[in-house]
Amino acid sequence: MKDQNGQEEQMRQEAQPAEMAAKGGKRKKSKNPDDRVGFFRLVRWQSSAVSVALNTLLLGYITYYCTDVLQLSAALVGTLLLVSKVVDAVTDLVAGVIIDRTETRWGKGRPYEIFMLFLWLATWALYSTPAAFSTAAKCVWIFCMYSFVNAICKTFLNGNNCVYLVRAFKTRTQQVKVTAYGSFFTMAAGFAFNILFPQMLVRMGTSHDAWSVMALKMAIPLTLLGLLRILTIPEQYNQEADVKASGEKLNLGDVKQLFQSNRYLLAITVIALLYNIVTSMGVGTYFFKYIVGNVGLMSVTSAFTVLGLPVAFLLPRWAGKYGMAKTSMIGFIVAGLTGLGIFIGGGKIFAVVILCMLISTLAVVPYNMMGAVFIMEMADYNEYRGIPRMEGTMGALKGLAEKVGSALGGFILGVMLSVSGYDGALEAQPQSAITMILLLSSIFPLLMYLLMAFLFHKGYAPLDAMKPEITAALEEKKAAHASEQAV
Repeated sequence: MKDQNGQEEQMRQEAQPAEMAAKGGKRKKSKNPDDRVGFFRLVRWQSSAVSVALNTLLLGYITYYCTDVLQLSAALVGTLLLVSKVVDAVTDLVAGVIIDRTETRWGKGRPYEIFMLFLWLATWALYSTPAAFSTAAKCVWIFCMYSFVNAICKTFLNGNNCVYLVRAFKTRTQQVKVTAYGSFFTMAAGFAFNILFPQMLVRMGTSHDAWSVMALKMAIPLTLLGLLRILTIPEQYNQEADVKASGEKLNLGDVKQLFQSNRYLLAITVIALLYNIVTSMGVGTYFFKYIVGNVGLMSVTSAFTVLGLPVAFLLPRWAGKYGMAKTSMIGFIVAGLTGLGIFIGGGKIFAVVILCMLISTLAVVPYNMMGAVFIMEMADYNEYRGIPRMEGTMGALKGLAEKVGSALGGFILGVMLSVSGYDGALEAQPQSAITMILLLSSIFPLLMYLLMAFLFHKGYAPLDAMKPEITAALEEKKAAHASEQAV
């Protein structure tokens, strides 16, 4: 029996005629009117992602809320968040299979947008943990609300995204444009949050009531915004690959085959895990409070990173010319080196901090914006190899990796702060805690970003080289399907 590399080589040779035919025409390719997205449709589509992104940013403060507002041990909080991911380990894979098996009059991925409502309701409850509760009761409350937000709501909202996308927009060019240009709005909303929230943080302090009111004021408008997509954008395209040729629905055997046949999925899930460990650790608040000396200056730093927004308009061209794997790999190397700059400056030179954080933000833009494209490319690869596309399952697995990474980030932060002698009740922290905060803000992300770059180079970049033949083969298959339907 041939190994996987041998099978890929054989398929590459079989696809050569189709690939050459696709490239052989000398006439300049005219623009396809189906590739146009439309501004208002783009805004409506991205409304859900903006809402989820802001929810994720808000949850990034959960460790700080628990330690400095609820006065819980940092190690205890980190352990709680990590244990909650045990539930995710079950729900993510199950949710992915459920989405891939879904067939309703509303579509395959669209119905699961309803979880937006429950996402914000549970988030408000999380940041409204009663102060009168005992430590045990607080831990139970936090565990239940945090687990429901991540293991149920975000599981379905992550798992359905690519499934919904490829059926709401007709062409791959459209889908890439929506992913890249839509990320402009997500990034802009994130920048606004990172500028405004530190100012709110200063005013809220450690008041339980203030945190509850703040969460409610965010939850109401962002719930309404997040539900805009499900109400206005239907699924109507690219449904020919929803089921296998035999007409059977996806089963667990297909999921097992996915792990055996798609080696690129492992690289992407590990990268997602590592990236979220770094970005969801929540060390920034501690860094600005105890090293820079002013939490409010986080707003100034975030204001400068808005310069990264125009990059969104360059990504579709980069995706076609260089491949997103190579672009993301270089970005991770650059982002890692900025950690070295912060460490050398000791976090005390504010101009260096601003410059390094700006460069780091720009460097990771390609990976941040184009996450859905990686899922679509792997789904194309699945179809190319004759197995179900399974966007939902792969999206859920990537979402699982992201959420486990987020919890691990909080766990690592809590444990490292406790080991270093950090105490949220103290006005001034011991030097050991200050040193640990600096290391977690600089050297730790340096090592993680370099590891992610290596994984992109070795684990995913080979798929970029295969994309022309995969595209040609799938276009031929789609044309044949259209001819059959016309008969």
